[in-house]
Amino acid sequence: MTASIIDVAKESNVVPGQVALVLNDLGVTLEGTTFEADNDTLELIREGVAEIVGQKEILLQPGATPRDVATATGIAQPEVQKTLMTKMKVMATLTTSLKPDVAEQLAEMFGYTVRWADATRPKAATPIARRAAGQSGAQPRPPVVTIMGHVDHGKTSLLDYIRKANVAAKEHGGITQHIGAYQVELPEGAITFLDTPGHAAFTAMRARGAQITDIAILVVAADDGIMPQTIEAINHIRSAEVPMIVAVNKIDKPGSNPDRVLTQLTEHNVVPEAFGGQTITCPVSAMTGEGVPQLLEMILLQAEVMELKADPKGKFSGVVVEAKLEKGRGAVATVLVQEGTLKISDPLVVGETHGRIKAMSDYRGERIDAAGPSVPVEILGLSDVPQAGDTVEAASSDREAREIAEGRAMKSRAKSLEAPSRGMTLADLRKKLNAGETKDLNLVVKADVQGSVEAVKGLLEKIENEEVTVKVIHSGVGSITESDILLASASNAICVGFNSKPEGGAKKEAERRKVEFRTYTIIYELIEDIEAAVKGMLEPKFQEEYQGTVEVRVRFQFGRKGVIAGCYVTDGRVTRNSRCRVKRGTEMVYEGEIGTLKHFKEDVKEMTMGQECGITFEGWEAFKEGDVIEAYEMVQI
Repeated sequence: MTASIIDVAKESNVVPGQVALVLNDLGVTLEGTTFEADNDTLELIREGVAEIVGQKEILLQPGATPRDVATATGIAQPEVQKTLMTKMKVMATLTTSLKPDVAEQLAEMFGYTVRWADATRPKAATPIARRAAGQSGAQPRPPVVTIMGHVDHGKTSLLDYIRKANVAAKEHGGITQHIGAYQVELPEGAITFLDTPGHAAFTAMRARGAQITDIAILVVAADDGIMPQTIEAINHIRSAEVPMIVAVNKIDKPGSNPDRVLTQLTEHNVVPEAFGGQTITCPVSAMTGEGVPQLLEMILLQAEVMELKADPKGKFSGVVVEAKLEKGRGAVATVLVQEGTLKISDPLVVGETHGRIKAMSDYRGERIDAAGPSVPVEILGLSDVPQAGDTVEAASSDREAREIAEGRAMKSRAKSLEAPSRGMTLADLRKKLNAGETKDLNLVVKADVQGSVEAVKGLLEKIENEEVTVKVIHSGVGSITESDILLASASNAICVGFNSKPEGGAKKEAERRKVEFRTYTIIYELIEDIEAAVKGMLEPKFQEEYQGTVEVRVRFQFGRKGVIAGCYVTDGRVTRNSRCRVKRGTEMVYEGEIGTLKHFKEDVKEMTMGQECGITFEGWEAFKEGDVIEAYEMVQI
């Protein structure tokens, strides 16, 4: 039968560590907090426990963690960790292997002495991340973690606290503009973080981040709760089919309500462990650091359950996290190694580009010669800027890499030629514009990195209208060049730069050809301006608005001006130049405009209900007594 040391400890009024002592003496194997024993053995255990009541000795295994100490002494885990960090000044998560003297000192803080299971003082456990390099076969690898959530809920601040580098202050508007990859090294292992932007504008980038990650951290502010982009992030995590850990942030703020967040999560089919579900939740504060060690512990625990492995000696493969063009450095790509080892001088095929690695640096900017699985690196030496999300593969030679890349590029061009025209042919586009078949707003989009190009294009494609089509006729990475201005001029387009400025020659060319270009650092300002431009191109629409009803009571001659209808306003009002319909019974005999409106002999602008007036109609005098005039105006909507 299976028994628990917790149950035996409660029954005998001792701590679990003392039950473990008896089990060790009897040679009973303890698995976690349970053990197998028949009734006779269980009775022996109870007798042994009864003999040590009052003793203050506990049993620990070699490489014991704060969690093990908490279990052995029966003290709450947060209390043990708090004592470790505040009184002993030792920074450790609940799963950190403690040095023997640290474990013994921690136990003494609660009045217990330690007996080690093997009766010797064990050596500290070696973290996975520091195991000897060069082992063949699948080896445990660091988990790749994505932080997602609503804007301003503290994603970057949380990562900032973890890796102690201020990213948020460098961003325009406090918004993370690019995906960054960083690695955090802990005593028990490393964690690779992908910092995906939480802004709604970067939906495509966030989705891509979720597809290359092992674990997703959903950050929800305890004072705001679930927001639209939070739901969006949940959907991305679900579609990527990766485990989710919810970090309930800002618990230090007044008015924060973590319990409300847990309740809201259930409304979106995310059931926290506290409510009997499978989703791990961690209350944290990115400002004070409260709860962050527990969050890191949960990440490593989840990674341990997933048994993430890769072969450092296997065939290399990776993925482009971000790519950009830098002055003086050329094409720069951030690559996440997934399998094998990436080395300096390796020939690579990256999507439709190729090259040999000239230089490689880690997330701290330090030069390195090799990178193993789950390590993010920045590489130089590619022939062109790759697409974010492109696969990175090793080639046997530069020639093979070039042939594969060129073959892919040719296939891509052929596919684009086979596809229906999307306004890329300038001659066809001009013909359609001149013939009035379509009305397009053409755009040339340039941005500093490929991820931003994708984000801008994705949002622009969502601007839909029956009459106006928004077309991105060209997009690319880098500054706005003369060729961009020439293309914009030829296709009657506007040049848009996001974190991208025009070159000197491009400015002069734009002035000469009267091409409009606009630059932005906040993506929502860009989208709002384009939406305004689309609205400005729309044909005006009008709606009929009723004014009043007038009855013709007499028909009389008015000098040389012709025949005038003597009228009485029965409802509403009538104005000079109002549009009107004249009905005779059920038949409409005239539709047009009121020419003149008089009160006695004076011209007036408006007459209201209960007043008498004289009316003439534009080009029509065949009215009769008893006709009813309906006055209305056309209002632009």
